[in-house]
Amino acid sequence: MDAESLLLSLELASGSGQGLSPDRRASLLTSLMLVKRDYRYDRVLFWGRILGLVADYYIAQGLSEDQLAPRKTLYSLNCTEWSLLPPATEEMVGQTSVVKGRFMGDPSHEYEHTELQKVNDGEKSFEEEVVVQIKEETRLVSIIDQIDKAVAIIPRGALFKTPFGPIHVNRTFEGLSLSESKKLSSYFHFREATELKNKTLLEKADLDPSLDFMDSLEHDIPKAQGTKNLPHTRYSPCTWNKTDTSEVWEDQMTQDGKEKRELEGSWSIQMERGNALVVLRSLLWPGLTFFHAPRTRNYGYIYVGTGEKNLDLPFML
Repeated sequence: MDAESLLLSLELASGSGQGLSPDRRASLLTSLMLVKRDYRYDRVLFWGRILGLVADYYIAQGLSEDQLAPRKTLYSLNCTEWSLLPPATEEMVGQTSVVKGRFMGDPSHEYEHTELQKVNDGEKSFEEEVVVQIKEETRLVSIIDQIDKAVAIIPRGALFKTPFGPIHVNRTFEGLSLSESKKLSSYFHFREATELKNKTLLEKADLDPSLDFMDSLEHDIPKAQGTKNLPHTRYSPCTWNKTDTSEVWEDQMTQDGKEKRELEGSWSIQMERGNALVVLRSLLWPGLTFFHAPRTRNYGYIYVGTGEKNLDLPFML
């Protein structure tokens, strides 16, 4: 969510329970503006919060004029002092993939992992146990990068591609229509396209090169079909519950119980506030919430979670 409209964005995303205390909001409003000035970013996004056992990591990202250029990521433990994180590498992702469980909340904390390595001693070779230490700061970089690539999203038309290549904010974007906002095809991954090159020429014929230059959410894996009507009960958000041996995704219901959620594979779409707000929630990375008010420029996403991927999702659908 854009730091310049932080208070409004937090209000729109509050339906999922993601909120900040008044003192944290005040600190973020001031410190993020200073980050934008000091680092000379074109835009600053409040990315979200990763919950730790000792402390929480507050994450912000700086964008250059080219919106799809590599983003600079910063973290803070107090919403006031920000530290720049190094860019993620494949080596980091592979190294931290063995670390499981919650974050501690201490960037200097080191996880220990034992692995077998081959050692050559002349003509003989044998395996030896080696203890590898992984810093939590490295894991933080890896998790943020994975979440960005998998579930950071943006509505169609919010960005446009110039004939010379750079991606800019579309100042004429006035929001999606109500019917379009209910479709996964109206939302793109906020990163460079990876699946677009696999489309056939016939599939690309209906695409607008200036708008459809990113991957659509409709092709995300795993996929599911149909909708699930929720029971006439008011539930706490974002929890799974076993009811009559069937899995039901629980969410806050209206009193008449007629509100339903579209389950689209790794995403859920729900209309809130009398169709005045559409909310997408990631089931693959629980805690990621995207919001958009149709026919307005108000949109954004925020992640508030433990930084753990839902590996059981294929068995839940």
